[in-house]
Amino acid sequence: MLAPMGTLVWVELDADAPGHNLRELRACAGEGVKLCAVVKSNAYGHGVEQMVPLLDDADWFAVNSLDEGLELRRLGVSRPVLLVGYVPLDRVGEAVGAGLSMTVFNAETIRALAGACGEPGQEAKVHLKVETGTGRQGVLMEELADFVRLVHSTPGVILEGLSTHYANIEDTLNHSYAEQQLAVFDEALQLVCSLGPRPPVVHTACSAASILFPETHFDMLRAGISVYGLWPSRETYLSALSGSGPVPDLVPVLSLKTRVAQLKTLPRGSCVGYGCTFKTSRSTRVAVLPVGYADGYDRSLGNRAYVLVRGQRAPVLGRICMNVVMADVTDVEGVQLEEEVTLLGRSGDERITAELMAEWAATINYEVVTRTSPFLTRKVVRGGDDPRAGLA
Repeated sequence: MLAPMGTLVWVELDADAPGHNLRELRACAGEGVKLCAVVKSNAYGHGVEQMVPLLDDADWFAVNSLDEGLELRRLGVSRPVLLVGYVPLDRVGEAVGAGLSMTVFNAETIRALAGACGEPGQEAKVHLKVETGTGRQGVLMEELADFVRLVHSTPGVILEGLSTHYANIEDTLNHSYAEQQLAVFDEALQLVCSLGPRPPVVHTACSAASILFPETHFDMLRAGISVYGLWPSRETYLSALSGSGPVPDLVPVLSLKTRVAQLKTLPRGSCVGYGCTFKTSRSTRVAVLPVGYADGYDRSLGNRAYVLVRGQRAPVLGRICMNVVMADVTDVEGVQLEEEVTLLGRSGDERITAELMAEWAATINYEVVTRTSPFLTRKVVRGGDDPRAGLA
């Protein structure tokens, strides 16, 4: 595939993968369970403007901030949008005006919403988040009854949802802690229902829970990383394989590519890059690539990663610079100036997965894709090889 004209570093998005991934996730859930696609943080680095049209099958969207929610409305999204992060008290009226559902966990927010719902018929839809053991946002169990009463007694505020988040469901094969959290949430749900109508949208299931535990699904799946074709962790994948439920066939959406900006042959004993951390042991053909940590290509990948040129591996030499990477193409025959180079994704029979890059960088696949610079060109593509996910 040819690079976009005049572009040196770009992202390619598989147009068919998001819809495929949503269908795979729906197959894990019972009939009638809604699916919320989490598109926070620029759609996990993929580009929210490009991703939203590819997620037509999602019933809801979720983002972190008010500004992200307003951006979805500007993009023409009319479906329900849930804000999962904190909304400043002086801006809750903007959320109400845009018809955004808010996750709430502070009494001050409910009081601020009372002032924002001043006009007749104006409603603030809120999702009460319960603290079940993550130690992050959420109402403590001992404060829950008073919080629910405050919501019900505040004019214009509608308890649309009840939620929580799991602390230890992805990176382990022992899910006892998540089971304890679910038990606390079940207790919370009973309490909420004893104080008023059952909230119409009860949801706890992140990607891992969506795949592994049907008992966490309730009314809606809240899927993030799996929407983008990535497994939450190796442990989640292994748990799915050893379980009795369906194992989704996830297809990665994102590839990261660049082009050769210079070719040069360095003699044996030449230093490459800042700090002289690499010295050639032979006459070495070096491809200079116009990409770096400013684009999201982690600095720790220096002298550790490889890129793909003409379907072959080319080791990264020296430190990653802000805007430059050097690769050894001595053994790749016929490399030309401005030739396409794959940093993340497939080239021929070879591929670099987000999991492999995360291993090189001592991080997780979430960070690998999310840190992709928002300033890079994003191109939606169809056809070509199918970069199937897999952690084996």
